Amino acid sequence: MDFSNIFVLIFICGTLFSFFLDMILERIDFSFRKKHGRELPEILTGYVDSNTLEKTCRYEDAKYNLWIPSNILELLLSYYLVFCGFYPALFEKIWSWTDNSFFAAVLFMILGGIPGALLSIPFSLYSEFGIEKHFGFSNMSFGMWISDLLKGFIINLVIMTPLLLAMIGLFKYASDWWWILLGCIYLAFSIGISIIYPIFIAPIFNKFTPLEDGELKTRLEELLKKCGFKASGLFVMDASRRSGHSNAYFTGFGKSKRVVLYDTLIEQLTVDEIEAVLGHELGHYKHHHILKRMIFMIPGVFVALFIASMLIKLPSLYSGFGFVSVEVVPYQMMFIGVFLLSLVFGELGTIFSPIVNFFSRHDEFQADAFAKKICGTGEPLCTALIKLNKENLSEIQVPKIYSVFNYNHPPLLERISALR
Repeated sequence: MDFSNIFVLIFICGTLFSFFLDMILERIDFSFRKKHGRELPEILTGYVDSNTLEKTCRYEDAKYNLWIPSNILELLLSYYLVFCGFYPALFEKIWSWTDNSFFAAVLFMILGGIPGALLSIPFSLYSEFGIEKHFGFSNMSFGMWISDLLKGFIINLVIMTPLLLAMIGLFKYASDWWWILLGCIYLAFSIGISIIYPIFIAPIFNKFTPLEDGELKTRLEELLKKCGFKASGLFVMDASRRSGHSNAYFTGFGKSKRVVLYDTLIEQLTVDEIEAVLGHELGHYKHHHILKRMIFMIPGVFVALFIASMLIKLPSLYSGFGFVSVEVVPYQMMFIGVFLLSLVFGELGTIFSPIVNFFSRHDEFQADAFAKKICGTGEPLCTALIKLNKENLSEIQVPKIYSVFNYNHPPLLERISALR
């Protein structure tokens, strides 16, 4: 390990910066909650009571107390794996088993992720069965939790392996232009996943049934028609099998688009409120928010890959982290370069979160305004937001600095104020 290496220094400083920023922000939110979490804003009088505020504070405190040791141990594990030479040793060990670069890359991806996965398991277990069950959200059995864990691992492996193999192949056969081709493959792959996800992947975890005939279905179909939104159907997801949390969303692409309502959402909200929630989601569609994000994202993908194509050719990237020093980086090692870049720069994304959240919140306000316009009034969306906030035990008030870094949706009181 070369502590004078620029990449190592960026890794150390970046992870420490992200760690302390997160710790400070969460502490600010915790202190604010202690002082103001049990105060009832006048605008919510009659909707939220003191018992709900108390329960919300205890729920958020429980998650915070679990997050602290998890965050500390994740940092320590990250440093340990890098400083003790785990990754170079793993790379050498894998090459002693096989000389196939494709197989070696897949093995490195799987085995390199095991320490982090093992660390996360006890925290995930306590979160699900110690916190979520205690506060009445989780309906998971241990068998279901294990099943979801295995399903998630297999699906991620099936999705990531083709991309990884494509990258290795491009390193080998298109060394100068691999980044352009990989960017095109990634974008095509992303669109493909969005098409097959609602049809083949989501049903692996949940059961989706067509929304039953009745007033709700009629109202929602009329709303979709009014907005010119063509969907393959309105579906109800059996979210209550796992959790009491509620939501609604659009999924899919093209003809595979569908509207999904959690069964918990249908139980908690009135027809007017559900219509308003769907109106909000349609606001994203009418304002082309997803398309606009893609327009900004696509150049970003190619710029990032171009920069990566330059950096992974630098021998200092590898030697700084203990890999065998070479004058010319062979294509068999380039996937290690991509991995190291994710380590070095992965935590620096925190710096840009306020910018990303700013534009996201702008889109949410626009979608709220559209829902108010299409429904003729903003009151059903206001009461829906209040109920969802209450049922999910979400914080009502948070410090401004905390929401800037952590909220991609506007806080509840800001949304209600804008709607009214």
